[in-house]
Amino acid sequence: MEEGYRILLIEDDQEISKLLSVIVEKAGMVAVPAYSGTEGLLQVQNNSYDLIILDLMLPGISGEEFIMKAREETTIPIIVISAKVGIEDKVQVLKMGADDYITKPFNSEEVMARIEVQLRKTDVPSSKTENVWRELRIHPEKRVATLENNELPLTNAEFDILSFFVNHPERAFSKRQIYEQIWTGPYLGEDNTISVHVSNIRKKMAEITADEYIKTIWGVGFMLI
Repeated sequence: MEEGYRILLIEDDQEISKLLSVIVEKAGMVAVPAYSGTEGLLQVQNNSYDLIILDLMLPGISGEEFIMKAREETTIPIIVISAKVGIEDKVQVLKMGADDYITKPFNSEEVMARIEVQLRKTDVPSSKTENVWRELRIHPEKRVATLENNELPLTNAEFDILSFFVNHPERAFSKRQIYEQIWTGPYLGEDNTISVHVSNIRKKMAEITADEYIKTIWGVGFMLI
């Protein structure tokens, strides 16, 4: 993985911000701290970043508000690192457009691994210029998905899940199998990450067509049809 990535760290606790900076800079990346949601949003609007690490409980605008506003302007990967451990908190921010969620206290190796997963998605060149299923088209190099010639406004995680489905149509996958194809780390049975992302994809597709593309296979998981 190339060095020099710019990582925006939006965290109001200076000690945690310093720790995250050490993790990022040790990997040869550039860490840019912001200590409030408002400052973080200004950074996104005025500068270029490859990834955002975001706390939720922030002065100024909250982390949740930041995600909603940022997603109006950018698809930069967002990893939430928060002391909020409730599954409802995780589900909420994933629905808003976050790509991953880590709870505090965190493990340095896990943080770095999850950063690398998000950055690697834009690093790996594809041998195909386009993958097609029915009226759905996936452009791996551009990381763009279109449905009936309309671009789907997908987050990075949603794009990766939909790409995985298109590469394996009419085959049922469990949430564990999908999770392990997209993220690092073990899958936890009560983890609703995949269900939330699939729900978001369905909603965005439904705004374009009434045709069903992703079917729930009860007791198994999901399948592209």
